[in-house]
Amino acid sequence: MGPSSLFMPTTVFTIANQKGGVGKTTTAVNLGAALADKKIHTLIVDLDPQANATSALGVEKQAGRSLYGPLRGEGSALEMITPTAYEHLAVIPSEEDLAAAEIELAQGENYLARLRGVLESVRASNGYRAIIIDCPPALGMLSMNSLAAADYLLITLQCEYMALEGLGQILRNVDRLKSANINPALELGGVVMTMFDMRTNLSRQVVDEVKKHLPDKIFSSVIPRTVRLSEAPSFGKTIFAYDPLSPGASAYKALAKEVIERFGLAQK
Repeated sequence: MGPSSLFMPTTVFTIANQKGGVGKTTTAVNLGAALADKKIHTLIVDLDPQANATSALGVEKQAGRSLYGPLRGEGSALEMITPTAYEHLAVIPSEEDLAAAEIELAQGENYLARLRGVLESVRASNGYRAIIIDCPPALGMLSMNSLAAADYLLITLQCEYMALEGLGQILRNVDRLKSANINPALELGGVVMTMFDMRTNLSRQVVDEVKKHLPDKIFSSVIPRTVRLSEAPSFGKTIFAYDPLSPGASAYKALAKEVIERFGLAQK
């Protein structure tokens, strides 16, 4: 990787929301790919036992190739890093074993800090400028571990009725982790509005509502509701490999540009 002085510190993002189907994995994969396209060394950590991010990146699920072992103190996260078809983008895959970690983590000591400890070796390697953790659609042990390991939380929020209710719930969990001193430095990095339908008033109203509550946190780039974005993972491709000229690809490029600027990720 070259001398560590060439690298800037690693920034860890977790993409979490207790609801499923709100564009978490789509955002993790395509934001990661868009950052990599800008030559920012990026690692996606698939923490969801369903392994959707792994398959969306065209990586085969393999027994023993997830963070299940390292979370149990067996092996290291560095050994699990797997290249993808995209330059500057790697993944720590997931597989079904990870579902057992959800139960087993609660029985160990420092159970909320396990992932942070496991990712220390990756941070120390100076190989990655950005680590993006994709969480399961629930605020269970794995998601809480990802919040405890992250510098910033990115929330994907679907442009639909009741979206703000879910937002409040996850922000309360962030406050709990901070006040319990588990991750006092954790910050809300931003809110990504997903599945935006320009034909409906509701989509615009939800965006306006979030802007009112969190004016400095909402990203300007809004992710549209498109068939192409939902089709791409079934071909094991990012939106850029599947349909680079689509509105979804443009939206994720714009989001990556905002993320690079907001968190100072550009290589010096």
